[in-house]
Amino acid sequence: QVQLVESGGGLVQAGGSLSVSCASSGHTFRSLAMGWFRQAPGKEREFVAAISWSGTSTDYADSVKGRFTISRDNAKNAVYLQMNSLKPDDTAVYYCAATMTRFYGGSNSINYDYWGQGTQVTVSS
Repeated sequence: QVQLVESGGGLVQAGGSLSVSCASSGHTFRSLAMGWFRQAPGKEREFVAAISWSGTSTDYADSVKGRFTISRDNAKNAVYLQMNSLKPDDTAVYYCAATMTRFYGGSNSINYDYWGQGTQVTVSS
């Protein structure tokens, strides 16, 4: 069973930066494809970024492309999301997701089997 725990959320002013992390346990991390999703109040959960087992393949939602960077450290069993030039529209609960059945999970949430509890990111204007 894979356990995912997010951390690093908080309050930041528009234009600022924040990094969120996701620690994994319960399975060999290097065989997990990882993703970040977010859900704002009153909205559906949406894709943010994804990274393959090896870290060689990444993808981003158009809304965050050029501002956010997903990365992973297989030695530390962790995946990260560096968020720069934050906007109030980035305010949401950010969720880490994992799949062990695919090399790369992509943008579809149904591809992911395991989810963290989420971490709140609030961007003030």
